[in-house]
Amino acid sequence: MDSAGKKVRAFVRVKPTAHFAQDMIKFGPDNKSIDIYIKKDAKRGVVNNRQTDWSFRLDGVLHNTSQELTYETVAKKLVSEALIGYNGTIMCYGQTGAGKTYTMTGATAEYRHRGIIPRAVQQVFRAIARSIDSFITVRISYLEIYNETLCDLLSTMTSSGASDVQMAVVDCPQGVYVKGLSIHSVSNEEDALNLLFEARSNEYYASSVGYGETNRIIAEHTLNKNSSRSHCIFTIYIESRFRDLSDVRCVNSKISLIDLAGSERLSKTGSEGQVLKEATYINKSLSFLEQIIIALADPKREHIPFRQSKLTHVLKDSLGGKCNTVLVANICGEALHVEETVS
Repeated sequence: MDSAGKKVRAFVRVKPTAHFAQDMIKFGPDNKSIDIYIKKDAKRGVVNNRQTDWSFRLDGVLHNTSQELTYETVAKKLVSEALIGYNGTIMCYGQTGAGKTYTMTGATAEYRHRGIIPRAVQQVFRAIARSIDSFITVRISYLEIYNETLCDLLSTMTSSGASDVQMAVVDCPQGVYVKGLSIHSVSNEEDALNLLFEARSNEYYASSVGYGETNRIIAEHTLNKNSSRSHCIFTIYIESRFRDLSDVRCVNSKISLIDLAGSERLSKTGSEGQVLKEATYINKSLSFLEQIIIALADPKREHIPFRQSKLTHVLKDSLGGKCNTVLVANICGEALHVEETVS
């Protein structure tokens, strides 16, 4: 809890499946808890002290929910508060193939399949259209962290461009910013979505030249044929100018929408070569992020090691403090993945 009485909210979204492990995963009657039971493995010997029962309290369980209901539950209030000056962060994390990118970005073909990012953009510009006592400007950026390298997904340059070399995370009195990251002014919803969705190539994102989602690096392994191999941070910067009698008051806020790369067990994904190297970087940075979350929750900790990785450094002013934070854990409900679900 911070000084304003706000807290980090946590939700679980379950990927739809015809083989849901209903004997192993139970939802509470209030839809705000999950109980998980794993049978003991007799092959491990006579003495087996492994824990077999877990219970988790949450702010909500999203099971068989639409993209619209997910947004209403997870993001709508956070975006509304960003429009009056509170920073907001929504982070999707979980196992590879559990639906993080679908939750955060969704599909472009039909509106009902659109995820949190395009819906947040729409909410911001609809609020601007209704506003009569303020002048609001909106800018956006889209940062990718791949193998501890910072990449600008809204840059027209290829990954070998000089801009990548110059990018660095910088601390300043106003917070953290990424030197070299392009920030684009957008005047309407269409402009913002064009930057997010514009397609330039059907090849692997790593080799495409264009904008946003068409630039993101993906790869194929046994858990997911279109696995995102990088952490992506889409940021909406909002500047509101209010006229108060003869004075003009300026309020700045930002919404960070984060699609983390999937955590994975190398034994299950069958990764090798470059994909294995990527997985090592992913798991390491997610481990550092976990350490940061634990440190922030400990009131006795005086030092939070944000600089352990590029991901945690970039998120220094997007976690805790006066920032509204929502964590969405994406899980698979099948028995095969129950240990990853617990993790």
